[in-house]
Amino acid sequence: MRNLTVYLVLLLCFFAGKMLAQETYEQALEKTEIKFEQIKQEEEKAYNEEVEKLKTQQKNGIISKQEFKDKKIVLEKKKESNIKERGHLEAKKIRQKFPELGAKSYTDRAERITEGIKNDIEEEKKLLKTEIETVDKQLIDGVITKKQAEEQKLQLAETRAKIIESKVADRQKALSILAQDEIDGKLSKDDSKGGTRITIGGNNNSNSDIGNHNDFVFPAMKAYNGQKDKDRQQSKRTTSQFVFAIGNNNLVTEGAVANSDFRYWQSRFYEWGFTFNSRISNNHNLLHAKYGLSLMYNDLKPTDNRYFVDNGNQTNLETNPVRQDDSRFRNVNLVIPFHLEFDFTKPTIKNGTTYFKSHDSFRLGIGGYFGANVKSKQILKYDLDGYHSEEKTKGDFNTNGFVYGLSTYLGYKATSLYLKYDLNTLFENNPVDQNNISLGIRFDFN
Repeated sequence: MRNLTVYLVLLLCFFAGKMLAQETYEQALEKTEIKFEQIKQEEEKAYNEEVEKLKTQQKNGIISKQEFKDKKIVLEKKKESNIKERGHLEAKKIRQKFPELGAKSYTDRAERITEGIKNDIEEEKKLLKTEIETVDKQLIDGVITKKQAEEQKLQLAETRAKIIESKVADRQKALSILAQDEIDGKLSKDDSKGGTRITIGGNNNSNSDIGNHNDFVFPAMKAYNGQKDKDRQQSKRTTSQFVFAIGNNNLVTEGAVANSDFRYWQSRFYEWGFTFNSRISNNHNLLHAKYGLSLMYNDLKPTDNRYFVDNGNQTNLETNPVRQDDSRFRNVNLVIPFHLEFDFTKPTIKNGTTYFKSHDSFRLGIGGYFGANVKSKQILKYDLDGYHSEEKTKGDFNTNGFVYGLSTYLGYKATSLYLKYDLNTLFENNPVDQNNISLGIRFDFN
């Protein structure tokens, strides 16, 4: 009988007579705006009443002037917080009732109106199910007879069907308005039909709405076929990023970087690569495993006109008898980085679907890397007998072939402060241990 009743509801949805139209979304929006003004007035009134109480307490010597100021600030913050929270609740109500609100493109508005129809029917079916269960309980308890129960169920089904018919009629009106907007040219060509665009970095962040456009995002190297595809890709459990980092580089000698033999600001490092970011929990966004492949360029510029000299199984700094315009020693490492990343991006909900996106709030990464040195090169520039010369020397320079170290980063969205430290010494057999250290800015283009 329960199934029969549900089927009856669906039939009545299509064959019920015309009912008076429910509130339109324009009317609902106007009421929400009025309600928001009421909320502000109510909170302002409550705030003023509390302030008057504080003034009385100060006048009677119960609190000091400074305490009055401090408590007044607390009340102001509470007032603003209450207005914001209550405003969000009102906005949430209207978004649930009219999902088409806020949609920018023709397709999005149509899809959201259709989604609204579906939500209306599901909501009324759930309410009908609850009402029928109440009737069944009354029948079991002997409060009503079987015939009375069937009559009540039929009446409930008819009532819910009329409500659904009324709501659907309102949605259909919204579709008619949308169609007329398209005919009148109120929707731009790009907005209604989409197009192909190339966007750069932050111009296509996780919160931006691309509508029906086909976007290629550089340098993240992502292609999105409309907003739905973008939401789907960005909320995957594993996403990819293009990584670029730049900063200062130096050597830690016997545990200290002070009094270095290398220029602090002119010695730099660069890193670029690709990473994968995997959400560890399927339904929680905090912990991620981040791993990939990177090329690290570590440059050192010696001070006091010095350069590196390969002396057998050791590599030492020596003074060049010729005045150098530039002296640079570069190591290029191919590494596999791995980090445990804490991402504080909150989940977003669209049309009842929860999306777990990343790289849209504060992030902290702790981990390390390992790999191999793929190239060592020294570049010397100098003037000799009036001629400008540039000398490039490639070789191993007794550097460690296997590299490994620790790294961490802390930042907001795509940008982070980045620190990495080689646990291996730069040179294999030198009597003094020297380890590479780098500090700079890191960009994770998601």
